[in-house]
Amino acid sequence: MKIASFIHEGRTTYGVVDLNYAYDVGRILGRKYPDLKALLSSETGLAELQELLPDAPGVPVRAAQWLPPIPNPDKVLCVGLNYAKHIEETGREVPKYPTLFTRFANAQVGHGEPLVKPTASDAFDFEGELAIVIGKGGRHISAANALDHVLGYSLFNDGSIRDWQRHTLQFTAGKNFVASGSFGPWIVTKDEVPDVNQLRLITRLNGVEVQNSGIDDLLFKIADLIAYISTFSELVPGDVIATGTPGGVGAFREPPLWMKAGDLVEVEVEGIGLLSNRVIEEA
Repeated sequence: MKIASFIHEGRTTYGVVDLNYAYDVGRILGRKYPDLKALLSSETGLAELQELLPDAPGVPVRAAQWLPPIPNPDKVLCVGLNYAKHIEETGREVPKYPTLFTRFANAQVGHGEPLVKPTASDAFDFEGELAIVIGKGGRHISAANALDHVLGYSLFNDGSIRDWQRHTLQFTAGKNFVASGSFGPWIVTKDEVPDVNQLRLITRLNGVEVQNSGIDDLLFKIADLIAYISTFSELVPGDVIATGTPGGVGAFREPPLWMKAGDLVEVEVEGIGLLSNRVIEEA
């Protein structure tokens, strides 16, 4: 099942997506669950979503304006230095623990919406990533039980303003320019992904492949990340974990390859979807 948040005719809603339609379950359940995070926070929310799906009006996919699947997450946690080839290209040592930073909710847009290159920098980089969405919260989750807490998977572009990222040892400034990253188009529930480690992540810039890696190249696997993060922070439904980017980012190319206005950047994982965004200049 593909679950998404979207705008149709000026109304923010959510539902289930197939090849041609986004089924507007939010039109039926919106009074009870105003957004997808609220629905996921209820023990019966997903069951209600599925039960009412046959009664939901279909919105043609081309008529939907996509939002990040969880527009208002409690947390977006991102993992740096988590693919072997990316660690190698940075010249850094292999980390002993996950390198974590946060992104604010307004730092990402949905599929098809413009990424904004800030006026403060020309060093605007792409980072295609696999994202995990938490369906069941908890603390001190063991790696053995971690996947029980996963709702599903999505795609993420951790758009990075590299010079601002390097102002200090903390990445926060370079990772949180408004609308600099993207998330979506939807969440594919984990029952449709038998083994996420068998998938490949591909990023393209203007149709040219710039990143291509198997998910199995992750240094810290999904279960390990959930176990580590839940030790210090309570995970709640709708939380997002972006698992890191493979090698091939623009910053470590010669010369560097930066995104600019007019560029089209795409992140794709077969079986999950295609996240596509055009770059514009900050107004």
